[in-house]
Amino acid sequence: MLEVEPPLLRWYEAERARLGADVFDVHTHVGEHDPDTMRCSPEQLLAALEQADARACVFPLQEPDGYRAANDAAIAAAAASGGRLTPFARLRPSDGRAEIEAEARRALDAGARGFKLHPRGDSHVLDDRALDSVWALAHERRLPVVVHAGRGIPALGAHAVEVCTRWPGVRLVLAHAAISDLAWIGRRARELPNLLFDTSWWAPSDLLALFATVPPGQVLFASDAPYGRIPTAAVQTLRTGRQAGLSDEQLRLVLGGQLARLLAGEEPADAGPPPGGHERIAVDVLLDRVATFLTGAFAQLVRGQSGEEMLALARLACAVPADASQAAHCRLILELLDASEASRDAPRPSRVLPGGLPQLVLALNVARTPDVPVPEAL
Repeated sequence: MLEVEPPLLRWYEAERARLGADVFDVHTHVGEHDPDTMRCSPEQLLAALEQADARACVFPLQEPDGYRAANDAAIAAAAASGGRLTPFARLRPSDGRAEIEAEARRALDAGARGFKLHPRGDSHVLDDRALDSVWALAHERRLPVVVHAGRGIPALGAHAVEVCTRWPGVRLVLAHAAISDLAWIGRRARELPNLLFDTSWWAPSDLLALFATVPPGQVLFASDAPYGRIPTAAVQTLRTGRQAGLSDEQLRLVLGGQLARLLAGEEPADAGPPPGGHERIAVDVLLDRVATFLTGAFAQLVRGQSGEEMLALARLACAVPADASQAAHCRLILELLDASEASRDAPRPSRVLPGGLPQLVLALNVARTPDVPVPEAL
């Protein structure tokens, strides 16, 4: 379910070997009852981690009936994983202040190493007073707290800044590149080393903005499995990081080094300011045409449409001369689109995701990283 095809796996393995990095994913899930129909068993997640030779933090998918049993399942899966999984407890403020504190302490005593909050899925805001005891506990124990900060929510950045200022021991991780507040929050993050961000997002423009505006030591690799695939998400993160100007040392920290420090209770390593101290990243005008069409295709596919017209235009935009500087990128994009099309008719992993998206998203990433070399072939 979560494994990737051999050509993509080889690409990931080559990138990882070149960097010499351990991969530690801060954002994966298990569960069987999410209303969006996404499902992932511990066995499926572990198979994906073994294929990628990676470790991950894990927490429950949405559970309409509450999280006590789901947290126990994640903790049990981690205990049986041989060290591949680190469990976080998912908490729901609507359960009440006393109840949420009791569940947080119970889960930590059982083996949890952090918390997950999902303002969209569990219908709450980040400044809910029921969370005060959670923030105080995370501050006291220097715990990471992963917070959904993607689509489907109002801006929550101001509340995140307030939390990090009031409770400096909290390691607050805004998931999905904090797209709800990415226009401004990077500047505040430079003053708050305990405000972190994860890379579990599909759009390279957002990942580029993340790397351009946030100190690299405050960015953590994430796949959002089972919504994402660990090897392809890692390649996307590495390519956008390199396009933004990060060094190999900084990328090793992003890919897993910083998360390992946080889980060990250490202070985050300082990896310097955002690269170059600027927010301008090169765009290749011919490859940007490809990226525009692929973005349109992505939007259509996730709405259940065919995306055929946009995909056809993307293929035409790749018809550059053989000696053009964009030729190698365009060749790889076409290979990825072929692979995406071959997977399009596979069973949908959930009602929210069509088949073939990982290859399409990777093709889009290649189009928006013109300065990063590509492999000769998949």
